[in-house]
Amino acid sequence: MANKILIVDDAAFMRMMIKDILTKNGFEVVGEAADGAQAVEKYKEVQPDLVTMDITMPEKDGIAALKDIKAMDPGAKIIMCSAMGQQAMVIDAIQAGAKDFIVKPFQADRVIEAIQKALS
Repeated sequence: MANKILIVDDAAFMRMMIKDILTKNGFEVVGEAADGAQAVEKYKEVQPDLVTMDITMPEKDGIAALKDIKAMDPGAKIIMCSAMGQQAMVIDAIQAGAKDFIVKPFQADRVIEAIQKALS
């Protein structure tokens, strides 16, 4: 059975890019969210195997959403996505329970590698 993935990013084209990479590699994208608040709601609704989470978003950022999801489901697998130069945020994310992080602009093989590692 394909792993179910929730994609969270405030940029529609980023969600599209990630979705494209995932579907080509046999993953099932079960939902998308444009901010952290939506991410938490969607997580409850679709119960994905893994979440790709942007850090910088309106409403609620990725780190706050990560903490909310982890509080709700301690076993949640979340990979953070960040632009270059957000090292401090990446450290916060890992300490809050993120499995890994991928840096934008994405390289398809790095995305797949991070997801497979987090799911194994």
